[in-house]
Amino acid sequence: MRRYTSTHWGIYEVVGFPADPRLAAFDGDPDPSDIGFSMLDAVRRLRVMRPSVRRSCLEHGMGAAPELRGLEPFVEVDWDTALDLAAGALRSTIADHGNRAVFGGSYGWGSAGRFHHAQSQIHRFLNCLGGYVRHTDSYSLGAARVLMPHIVAPMDELIVEHTSWNVMRDHTELFVTFGGVPRKNAQVNPGGAGEHLVRGGLAAMARAGVEFVNVSPVRDDLDTGAAFQWVAIRPNTDTAMMLGIAHELHRNGSHDRAFLERYCVGFDRFERYLTGEDDGVPKDAQWASAITGVGPQVIVDLAARMAGKRTMLNVAWSLQRAHHGEQPFWMLVTLAAMLGQIGLPGGGFGVGYGATGVMGNANPRFSGPTLSQGRGTIPDFIPVARIADLLERPGETFSYNGSSYQYAPIRLIIWAGGNPFHHHQDLARLAKAWRTVPHVIVNEQFWTANARMADIVFPTTTTLERDDVGFATRERYMVAMKKVIEPVGEAKSDYEIFSALSQRLGVAQAFTESRSEHDWLRHIYDDCRPRARLAGIDLPSFDDFWEAGLIDTARADQSLVMMQQFRDDPTANPLRTPSGRIEIFSERIAGFGYDDCPGHPKWMEPIEWLGAGAAQERPFHLISDQPHTKLHSQLDHGSLSMGNRIHGREPVLMHHEDAAALGIAHGDIVRVFNDRGSCLAAAVLSDGIGRGVAKLSTGAWLDPADWRDIRDDKHGNPNMVTLDIGASALSQGCIAQTCLVAIEKFAGDPPAVTAHTLPPIVERESRA
Repeated sequence: MRRYTSTHWGIYEVVGFPADPRLAAFDGDPDPSDIGFSMLDAVRRLRVMRPSVRRSCLEHGMGAAPELRGLEPFVEVDWDTALDLAAGALRSTIADHGNRAVFGGSYGWGSAGRFHHAQSQIHRFLNCLGGYVRHTDSYSLGAARVLMPHIVAPMDELIVEHTSWNVMRDHTELFVTFGGVPRKNAQVNPGGAGEHLVRGGLAAMARAGVEFVNVSPVRDDLDTGAAFQWVAIRPNTDTAMMLGIAHELHRNGSHDRAFLERYCVGFDRFERYLTGEDDGVPKDAQWASAITGVGPQVIVDLAARMAGKRTMLNVAWSLQRAHHGEQPFWMLVTLAAMLGQIGLPGGGFGVGYGATGVMGNANPRFSGPTLSQGRGTIPDFIPVARIADLLERPGETFSYNGSSYQYAPIRLIIWAGGNPFHHHQDLARLAKAWRTVPHVIVNEQFWTANARMADIVFPTTTTLERDDVGFATRERYMVAMKKVIEPVGEAKSDYEIFSALSQRLGVAQAFTESRSEHDWLRHIYDDCRPRARLAGIDLPSFDDFWEAGLIDTARADQSLVMMQQFRDDPTANPLRTPSGRIEIFSERIAGFGYDDCPGHPKWMEPIEWLGAGAAQERPFHLISDQPHTKLHSQLDHGSLSMGNRIHGREPVLMHHEDAAALGIAHGDIVRVFNDRGSCLAAAVLSDGIGRGVAKLSTGAWLDPADWRDIRDDKHGNPNMVTLDIGASALSQGCIAQTCLVAIEKFAGDPPAVTAHTLPPIVERESRA
């Protein structure tokens, strides 16, 4: 019987088990990701082997010297000691300050398995204690998640309803994407990507004669296997280009007024802005060209092609990870509405083809196995990217989605799943705020910066060291994820850790319900079987599933057309917007009164961009995209990721003419910097990136030159220089893609990279 495991990067067959287990490609996947093959090697290195406590906390009590986080050694202790200390900190914090003083951090793709999902585990545990301060939205989609329900539909709904690849192959004539269709991002899917379809889907469309246009600062964000048009645009100016296209459609009378009148509201209000009736500035191709750096004739020609063909418009998630990031998504929907093809096979819009593996996938949809997180009594929350504000500004108010809220006074951070010192912006600011919190407790697998900046570190198991059930919405396969190796060191699962803490805190029954881990697997599987049946899938018994190892839920002749039912009958199938239609002008958003997010899509100058005066001193717009060798920072120390390094550092992509002007050659170590901080990277030169643009992918584990003052990174972490303010008062989303930097060749011998070395660790018995 074959044995499988599921990861973010896909399903892998386990061969050689148990004597010499290895991960091999799953024969049902047409385009397996290389990332997962390095897992088995990586999980044995840089592990947190035993419970570890920062020395001051062990010697002087929890809460001692938080300013020394990252600076002093850890002491390895037995499990009971670490659990007692953590339970004591939780108990005293809640007793003295209430549950509003506890922040339950969990942002990361902790496990493809549905039970050992770190976020579900920690939230369930904290809700059993009465609640905690939570986060909402995501770094990937902060602006879009707030905006899209107001104007068309929630992002979670749109993501799983994208028009499928086979429909676009057969019906699309022109595919225009703003920000590309990055296959590297589509290697992943929460819950696992059983079939990687992006490469094959794009190639099939190209073979069928679909024309492609990639509007992006980076050419290689799209790979169709054939030639396509690349339009090199200034970063953060896509809204202006879409406005120029819209103006040309309007000028020629090529916009579909019948569609706009029947399916949309508010076009008349937007029209006055578009034509310049409101402000005296027509948003024509010449106007757009001055902002975007794209020739006006390119904009005029593209508008004509869109109007004359069945056109699918796509926008990458990266575009809304920017100052005023709501606007390109809103404008894309508006432009698609003007073309009038929304709901037609092969036409309309996509909000993230290539962002994850699910978009374009037409397998049956049902809610799979899920661990209930329960409910607490604490209403406090933050938009996820506002954690530094939360720690710096207790008691202050913030705006979000039409209301005002207050930052709670945080006294304890407990974190499981993810690494904030990877994904947050302006890491110098975060580190300073982090060191003001009395208690930090972390469940971690590896000695990342998140572990180094903790007081207590609990060693947790990886996906390969436990049983689980793998499943993702619209994915074809459900996987019996059987343990591949025994836990490394003294690692325990998050469930075991929170069970032990809940026992000490008197909520064990509420948390565990007297179930073992395997009992829970059976329970959550059986719980989803009725939902699967409603979708036409008859799942076998749990025992049969576990024995088989894999369930195929595919059905023949699957296809999807996004918003087709709405187009067929908007009265019977209204949208969940206030009007039931597409809101080109939103009375609700306008009523919020936000200057930085008005009632219709609008070009608003970002705080940092190549058209700003600051570009004279910081002449590069830095793009910090997702890496192709790992997921965020996961497996940064894996062989695939390490093989991508140059002199041990992350590569930064530059145009060869920009590099030549600075005396930089391929492979040179360069310093990327602004007034927020700096990092070292290795220059890679190309003509496939726009002038004045640099691309440094995320994921390098933070490696400060000085842990006392975390401002300069040696390893290539772009979040040393990114900007930490909200996209707007509407969403407060992250704006990592709005960032100006200077770049210079590093003089002298660069410092050694130490990101993948262990922190100082001493055994308890050896202390003086």
